[in-house]
Amino acid sequence: MTEILLVRHGETEWNRESRFQGHADPPLNELGREQAAELAAALAGEELAAVYSSPLKRALETAHTVAKPHGLSAIPVEALREVDVGSWQALTRGEVERRFPEQFSRWLGYERGWDDGETYEAMGERALAALEKLAARHEGERIVAVTHGGPIRAALARAEGISHSEARRRGPVLGNCFVARFAVRDGDFRRLD
Repeated sequence: MTEILLVRHGETEWNRESRFQGHADPPLNELGREQAAELAAALAGEELAAVYSSPLKRALETAHTVAKPHGLSAIPVEALREVDVGSWQALTRGEVERRFPEQFSRWLGYERGWDDGETYEAMGERALAALEKLAARHEGERIVAVTHGGPIRAALARAEGISHSEARRRGPVLGNCFVARFAVRDGDFRRLD
C-alpha cells in the first residue's frame, strides 16, 4: 500500500474572485503563499518519499514549498491538472450565470455545466490513472500530490464508490491547501482521515 496525501493548491486571486480556473495558470497570491508555508510546516515532520504536482503554477508553487523542508523537488505530472472548464475559464460565477444560464443551472445541480472542455469523468480517469502509477512506484511509502479540487473529488468518489457528481454533492468543502489522505493499492483508494 502507498499513502498519498492529496493536497489542493494555495489561494490565487482567481479563487478570491470566484473565477473558474480550469487549465488557466494564475499564480498563488500572498495568502496562497502563506497557506503553502503553513502546510509545509505542518508536514515537515512527516516522512515523504516524493512530492508530485500538477504543472499549473498554483499547484507547482505549493508543491515546491511543501517539498523544500524534505530536501525534495516537486515533480510535475501533466495528468494531475484541473478539469478543463472550456469557455467558462476566467469567468466569475456571476458572468457564467448571465452568459450561460442553462449550463450554470446544470452545474448547480452537480453535473458538468460547460458544453466544451472536459467531463468530470474524463478528468477523473486521467488523474486517478496517474495516481495509481505513482502509488505503484512508491509501494510502502508516503507521497504528496499537489493538485486541484477536481482530481481530489475524483479520489474521494473512487474511495466511496460513488459518482463525481455525488462526491460534489456530499462534500467536504475543499478549501485551499485542503489535505486528504488515501491508502492506494491496485487501483483501490481508501480514505485514511
